[in-house]
Amino acid sequence: MSNSLGRILKLTTFGESHGEGLGFILDGFPAGVNIDIGKIEREMARRKPGQSKLTSQRKESDNIKILSGLKEGISLGTPISVYIENRDNKSKDYDHLEHNYRPGHADYTYEKKYGIREHRGGGRSSARETANWVAAGAIAAQLLDKTGIQIHSFVKRIGNISTEKKIDEIDFSLIESNMVRCPDQAIAEKMISHLDSVRKEGDTLGGVIRCVVKNMPIGLGEPVFNKLQSALAQAMMSINAAKGFQYGSGFESAQMKGSQHNDIYEKRDKVLKTKTNNAGGIQGGISNGENLYFDVAFKPISTIMKDQPSVNDSGEEVILKGKGRHDPCVVPRAVPIVDALTAFVLADYYLLSRTSKI
Repeated sequence: MSNSLGRILKLTTFGESHGEGLGFILDGFPAGVNIDIGKIEREMARRKPGQSKLTSQRKESDNIKILSGLKEGISLGTPISVYIENRDNKSKDYDHLEHNYRPGHADYTYEKKYGIREHRGGGRSSARETANWVAAGAIAAQLLDKTGIQIHSFVKRIGNISTEKKIDEIDFSLIESNMVRCPDQAIAEKMISHLDSVRKEGDTLGGVIRCVVKNMPIGLGEPVFNKLQSALAQAMMSINAAKGFQYGSGFESAQMKGSQHNDIYEKRDKVLKTKTNNAGGIQGGISNGENLYFDVAFKPISTIMKDQPSVNDSGEEVILKGKGRHDPCVVPRAVPIVDALTAFVLADYYLLSRTSKI
């Protein structure tokens, strides 16, 4: 029951980090949409490990195999099923964890909930699962192509280093210009240096990703319990290591007066617009046509290359030594994941909005 996302457009995924492979079924996707496989492959390349010295050196090609739902590149309206093979899963790296619980991981909770766990890479709790989401999101994004919606996610913060540029000052074309995916080049260099230093110490860092969606239509969102921000929050907080979500002015709004926070309407080019956008493009759970923007905060990755005290499944104290291939910071590789889940949620709500009117 916990392996599906969406209402009209429904994604159901399967697979473990060190199993034979991963995959998903995308149901509810309309017929007649041209699907560019190259676009899916490009998004998969943005997410996959081994991109730089600041990412896990696991080498996965992440080639997708579409098993159903397309004919000559055009969607049939039937379930789209996709399979992604695991090729470089070095399970022996996890032999020492069969009976030991890693600090900060889901080992203990999974075992207590199910009475069994997959200790190799964490199984379903592994970020390897996000390969499914990126592929599915890349398909969903192609449904949105005709709407003009543009999704831009970038790294806003790593550790205590952050860009202070406002949305209208960001050049989104620079997101892919460096290995941390921060479009503020001067800040990106500081992030890289700091992250490399922490990596050499055997430690990890967290950070923040900001997503900006331009050319949003008015009317996406289903009150009362299916508000647009609720769906986005659910999707973003499903990402491994995600610890916080805020949209618009977020927590800063708690320090403001209503007279400061209210977005005043004005008529521009025969259309109602707001002078400010503290609402983040959503009012009453429904998109208002302004830029949609939100932030997702990520914790430092729990697997560190330092010895840590812990316990085993017999309650005995143990010392865990850091092994395996892991990112020192999840944030740069999480950018395409945020893009993908945003596209999926918006595609789902786009289809849902078509059922709201006669």
